[in-house]
Amino acid sequence: MAEMTLRQIEVIRAVMLTGTINGAAAMLHVSAPGISRLVKHTEESLGIRLFERKAGLFVPAMEAARVFDQIRAVYRGVEHLHQAVGALQEGEDVRLAIASAPSVAQFIAARVMQRMRARYADLFIDLNILKIEETVDYLLLERGEFVVMSSPIPNAAMENEQIAEGRLVAIMPDGHPLAARTAVSVHDLIAEPLIGIDPADPYGQLLARPFEREGLTPRHAMRGRFAQTLVSLVRHGLGVAVIDEFSVSEVYMPGVTRRPLAEETSVGVHVVRKKGRVLSGFAEYAIGQFRSELAKAVEDGPWLRAAPPRK
Repeated sequence: MAEMTLRQIEVIRAVMLTGTINGAAAMLHVSAPGISRLVKHTEESLGIRLFERKAGLFVPAMEAARVFDQIRAVYRGVEHLHQAVGALQEGEDVRLAIASAPSVAQFIAARVMQRMRARYADLFIDLNILKIEETVDYLLLERGEFVVMSSPIPNAAMENEQIAEGRLVAIMPDGHPLAARTAVSVHDLIAEPLIGIDPADPYGQLLARPFEREGLTPRHAMRGRFAQTLVSLVRHGLGVAVIDEFSVSEVYMPGVTRRPLAEETSVGVHVVRKKGRVLSGFAEYAIGQFRSELAKAVEDGPWLRAAPPRK
């Protein structure tokens, strides 16, 4: 039994819509003789008459009515396919679930979301804020595609990829005596009311690292759980703190002065995903935007204006 190709269906539909060979040729941007030959070949191969010729017009033959009904159905399906592809390209009726550490979420993730919205106007984004100990369950249960963390996750079921490297900085209230310096040492900070995070916490361990390298044990006057809490407490004049530069990568942060740490200490940002998981195009695009925004924060951070050049 002869079958119709997609090209034959396209040509027959064009003749059906325009009523003439020339009209179909113009519609498909091809030559009229080619259309005429294909129509004739299709009718001969199927063994049925598709059109009646009346007064120079091609009119669908009554006996071929069911064929034309199916051609219309095929094209409705093609149109729906194009609509579905277009919707996917624009992010309609789909979702992206990702998560971020609190230190990256406040400023960096917000800027990434701006870029995602500009690219995919109708994409629904589910952005979670996670502590490091919550990451494995989040990914293994496939609640989201990836997590952005300040530390890699030491788990055989996880894949870690470092996408940025920044450094720790010192923050203090505006007008604080240490704010007059171009760089601040942990030896200066240890003499002040120090605000920090429990060293048993992975992020707290990171913040304690420059003190420990200098043989100092940080004694906190006050502790918070998240980087944003430290920033708020410092802003209210309750002490000084060490923090990663991404947590304070905003142009205007009234009440808080940022200074480079004399004991330069690097901090990485990692994308963590379930091993073997293939990410969606939306997730891949989001990771690219995280890379870009993190790099920009490192190079153009506003607190660098008062800092000596990077070595």
